[in-house]
Amino acid sequence: MDVIATSASPRVATWMGTSYRITVNAYDSAGIVGMFESDVPAGGGPPIHIHHNEDEVIHVVSGLYQFWLDGALSIIQPGQSIFLQRGVPHTFRVIGSETGRNLTVLTPGGFEEFFIEAAAGDLRMPDRMKELGVLADRYGIEFRGPAAWPS
Repeated sequence: MDVIATSASPRVATWMGTSYRITVNAYDSAGIVGMFESDVPAGGGPPIHIHHNEDEVIHVVSGLYQFWLDGALSIIQPGQSIFLQRGVPHTFRVIGSETGRNLTVLTPGGFEEFFIEAAAGDLRMPDRMKELGVLADRYGIEFRGPAAWPS
């Protein structure tokens, strides 16, 4: 059995207020999986988006998360996970006053590199949406805009 070595230290990027620590990338896993930890500020989270290339599992380590998955809302607490199937619009936000921490696993791997490139280019929403859209297209992600969260 071949053993594939992984990087000794994770790469870190901060983009749109969230810190990403990539612990396994597509290169490490021969493309099979990507994995990263995120520290998401209270109230933070991505806009509604669709992954066209990968399925995603998010495991909440700390904080309280509210997910919007194709119109359905759910609360995910520490120790719980949610499966986000490719092609399905979704988003989340950290609710309460505590920073959220989650572990994300992507299959196949590759999308984790999006955060490195977006941070390096300082491609912020909505200021640089055109350039961000070009990058998103390369990674098979489609942004659909902000979520209309209930009060």
